[in-house]
Amino acid sequence: MATNKPFAYSFTVKPKTEELLNLLLWSTEKLMWPTFRNLTDSYESWAYRNGLLKQIAMLETKKFLERDHAVPDDRVYRLTWQGRLHALGGRDPQVRWSREWDGRWRLVLFDVPTAQNSSRTRLRRYLRDKGFGYLQNSVWITPDSLEEERQILVGGKVNVESLILLEARPCAGESDAEIVAGAWDFERINRRYARHLKILGERPGGTLRNETAAKSLLRWAAAERETWMDAVTNDPLLPERILPSDYLGQRAWRRRVEVLREAGRQLRTFKS
Repeated sequence: MATNKPFAYSFTVKPKTEELLNLLLWSTEKLMWPTFRNLTDSYESWAYRNGLLKQIAMLETKKFLERDHAVPDDRVYRLTWQGRLHALGGRDPQVRWSREWDGRWRLVLFDVPTAQNSSRTRLRRYLRDKGFGYLQNSVWITPDSLEEERQILVGGKVNVESLILLEARPCAGESDAEIVAGAWDFERINRRYARHLKILGERPGGTLRNETAAKSLLRWAAAERETWMDAVTNDPLLPERILPSDYLGQRAWRRRVEVLREAGRQLRTFKS
């Protein structure tokens, strides 16, 4: 089953390029539609001289950055929507949490023969990457439409004994909260967000007066992004109305926005 995977973002970008993209997103004034200039003696220009400048062309090629090529001397770059989304981990958490839900659960039920074990493994990997939860190894569930999965199967041979897609509502008193608790391991998800919150609290403070301080902040930024990605890529980002009451994802996101905006202001204090 081959398709785009919005849950696990499909672009492959080298770690240094990831760091640069993250830097560009959070070191600008406007988070929603950020721009940056080739500033003199800034943290950005210092970072470029230390091996990140060459990544700009790659980010332009992938359409993560754009500038007005009609103006040859234009030094203003803008993160595209695609670039911003990639820097956030492939999905915008706020958009995902705020989406509407019609109260229906969508289920994928399958019984792939043991002889087709590789196909079964690919199917499970696909569902996991798309953020489905599982009630059993062969019963997977999501609050979202299965339109993409339906399109994948259009034209193929229908065998309801092997694979069937359903829309359903619980009918024996099961609550949505119980379904969520059974389908996703939110204890593990919260542990990942707790680690991320700890890293956010370890941001080096103060003015960046020298390269040692700048490198310390850069190392922290790499650790922050690593723990954020570990948390968010393993989170289904369910609609807000069915999130567990002790869920840490929204708290971590709000704190991340605050801390990285502070870090962005801190970056602009650096003089090499």
